Amino acid sequence: MNLRTIAVILSTLLSTGPIAAQSTPAAALLVLSKRDQTLAIVDPASMQVLTTLPAGPDPHEVVASGDGQMAFIANYGGGAYNTISVVDLTTQKAMPRIDLGALRGPHGLAFAAGKVYFTAEINKVIGRYDPVAGKIDWVLGTGQNRTHMIAVSNALDHIFTSNVNSGTISIIERTARLSGGNSPDWEETVVDTGRGTEGFDVSPDGKELWSAAADDGTISIIDLAAKKRVQTLQANVKGANRLKFTTDGKLVFVSSLSGGGGLAVFDTSSRREVKRVNVGHGAAGILMQPDGTRAYVACSPDDYVVAIDLRTLEITGRINAGHEPDGLAWAARQ
Repeated sequence: MNLRTIAVILSTLLSTGPIAAQSTPAAALLVLSKRDQTLAIVDPASMQVLTTLPAGPDPHEVVASGDGQMAFIANYGGGAYNTISVVDLTTQKAMPRIDLGALRGPHGLAFAAGKVYFTAEINKVIGRYDPVAGKIDWVLGTGQNRTHMIAVSNALDHIFTSNVNSGTISIIERTARLSGGNSPDWEETVVDTGRGTEGFDVSPDGKELWSAAADDGTISIIDLAAKKRVQTLQANVKGANRLKFTTDGKLVFVSSLSGGGGLAVFDTSSRREVKRVNVGHGAAGILMQPDGTRAYVACSPDDYVVAIDLRTLEITGRINAGHEPDGLAWAARQ
């Protein structure tokens, strides 16, 4: 073997080595890779991966703290695990995992008022973790099978969950305080929405909740003031995984993991489909950039994330952030 051949081999090995870590930008895209069990920190300006960090076993969903300094990752495993992994985004280090004890199958995550809200599928509950106190400080049962995703209102007076096997959405509303105590009471309204209800979102004006049913291929529209389903769209979104409103509330994106699924876009005013975006062999996580210019969609079967221009609804870039990307989050440092 001559020196030239050795030089080529060395150059190839060096070019395929780990990416050198770069500092986390003030606004960062976070991407989970389920197969690699990693969290990628991505610069949204260049759409380049800056570094990857351990995300724990079977990472499915990720959420950033309000100050953009920490990331919390649900280690799901279909109920096999009971931990939430933690990453310090400033130092780019994996921190000790949160042990949820008897609560198993954490999946959906939300961060509100300094605390992490999570679902625990096996136990049919939602819970809340206080990072400052280092403990779970609240748990509430839903009574629904596979309580999967969760959203919390800004006023902390409403919590919403999707319940996959029950085919329902739970609207959990804070009511008067319990007699003789300091804790508020909660009232749950369960709305039937179709088999395989998983992805859902609340409209930016807080008036409607849209959910997609993977088995039925339908979209249910719930009037949140009336707390009832007011319309079912025959949307042809079988295998639906996630649903997200654009920041202006004018469009809804629905991803599908079914064969040749991809991404369907609906107009919220007309309730009609406006476009099918060919993103590959299927799609999972969806994230809207807060400034309303882009959407990011995790194309799990194809091992990339696409960026979509929200003005043209065209794909403008791809991000290679690991194998089988899924959960996405936005971290804005305060």
